[in-house]
Amino acid sequence: MSTGAHFDFSDSVVLVTGGGTGIGLAITRAFLDAGAIVAVAGRRREPLDEALRGAPADRALAVPTDLADRQQIGDLVDEVVRRFGRLDVVVSNAAGYVNGEITDLEDADWAAMRATNVDGFFHLAKKALPVLAESGGNLVAVSSVSGLAGDWGQAGYNATKAAVSNFVRSLALDWGPRGVRLNAVAPALTRTSAVAAVTENPSLLETFVDRVALGRIGEPEDIAPAVLFLASDAARYVTGVVLPVDGGTSASTGQGRPSL
Repeated sequence: MSTGAHFDFSDSVVLVTGGGTGIGLAITRAFLDAGAIVAVAGRRREPLDEALRGAPADRALAVPTDLADRQQIGDLVDEVVRRFGRLDVVVSNAAGYVNGEITDLEDADWAAMRATNVDGFFHLAKKALPVLAESGGNLVAVSSVSGLAGDWGQAGYNATKAAVSNFVRSLALDWGPRGVRLNAVAPALTRTSAVAAVTENPSLLETFVDRVALGRIGEPEDIAPAVLFLASDAARYVTGVVLPVDGGTSASTGQGRPSL
């Protein structure tokens, strides 16, 4: 599926974390199609290399990185700047997901989600924002509708995504005067390997689709154009926004659909 969007990022240097799979992969390829120089980061090299397949070697960089590790995050940003001389856009997409009620959620799972989703964002923003201030760049985070309201059985995940959304809002205030914009997209259920337990279970999937105004769950290629828009000059007067890209999921009060 094509992103269906046309943005010009010719020679802009873009860093996408978690850029080798799922939503991150769609974002990576959309930026490449838009002419950007793209660096991708994630734990495993093979998906990163595959995401960049076909891109000229001097316009692409794969950096295996554990986004839960503060030192590796710092090294990642340094490597991108060393290689390309600047950094114009950062897409903070890497995230972990573990569901379960709080009494069932293992301490290790909570710590791992927090390390990637919250601490990883914190350290990436802390390192990248001064660099983005030099280029007049911007940061786009991939949050979630789960950071805007509650869900059954995933309080831990929702709490981490709520933190990301409010980081974006607050940092937009702090860094706007320095010429840096910060925004986020908030997808609902999107078809990736991380949620295969839902998307490959027809009866369970139906309960999710029933809450989507557009009548289908999201695809990664539905999310990427919104990220490019927020990163582009078309959004030059947009900052501090958490944009639902959810097919209308968050438009509902949550009440059941009436029978007609």
